[in-house]
Amino acid sequence: MSTDPIDADLTRSVDGRIAKERLYHWLLFGCAALTIFVTVSIVVTLAADAVTFFRQVNALGFLTGTTWESSRDTFGVLPLVSATLIVTIVSAMVAIPIGTAAAVYLSEYASDRMRSVLKPSLEILAGIPTVVYGYLALVYLTPWLRTAGLELNLFNLLSASIMVGIMIIPMVSSISEDAMSAVPDSLRQAGYGLGATKYEVSTGIVIPASISGIFSSYILALSRAIGETMIVVMAGGMQARMFDITNPFANLFNSGQTMTAAMVHAVTSDATGGTPEFYSMFAIGLTLFFITFAMNLLSNRIAMRYREEYQ
Repeated sequence: MSTDPIDADLTRSVDGRIAKERLYHWLLFGCAALTIFVTVSIVVTLAADAVTFFRQVNALGFLTGTTWESSRDTFGVLPLVSATLIVTIVSAMVAIPIGTAAAVYLSEYASDRMRSVLKPSLEILAGIPTVVYGYLALVYLTPWLRTAGLELNLFNLLSASIMVGIMIIPMVSSISEDAMSAVPDSLRQAGYGLGATKYEVSTGIVIPASISGIFSSYILALSRAIGETMIVVMAGGMQARMFDITNPFANLFNSGQTMTAAMVHAVTSDATGGTPEFYSMFAIGLTLFFITFAMNLLSNRIAMRYREEYQ
């Protein structure tokens, strides 16, 4: 009994499509698995070298110490954490109001033509190298703040924090604007039908309806601020200083060393491999990883808690 040529061609075609789908499946799986592998490898590497550090330095003293002098083998991470939090908080005070206001304007007030010009222009800020931001903070922002009457050192956390805040504005505005644009127009029209103004609709309907996306943009932007390196190294200085609650402006107006700056110092110093100073960058990196990981978990929890679903 002979085989129909048409059936044979169909069988080969189906087999070929199945083989291609399997190939695509494993290629995509490989890409996904690669990202997981890289993440796990980074964590394992940090943890392994951090364990070596904690064999030489007491872990409790590292986490609770208030003095960081790596050249004298004094490793208390709290001054680094406090400087990092100062930069993060001040940058949030800059980026969150400006970024949210820009997102509201782009979503609710700007015309299509204006939005097509302003949004790409705003997102250009995200493409500027951070070394340029650091240079601007050191050469232009600090002298300008001094002219305004602030008694700043050449290297200070205030200029670094402001410039970090400017850098993360596009992240806040872009993600928040996307969340606001996803709100159905029917909600806006219902507000207008009740006699609400555009401002009342924006603040009373659109923002509450997109609050999960807005909060997520805040957390992601702050995670970016926590991990910023070049700006704080160039403009913030390298002097570790514990936060003084009785005189908080002393920390802002003087130099400070963030966690990322301390890691840079450990890499670029004369510390040799095997010394506590060398391995301290891995302990700092692991601590920073857990901080940003916790913030990302918080972002996901907030997004799930306040997520709005529309049909």
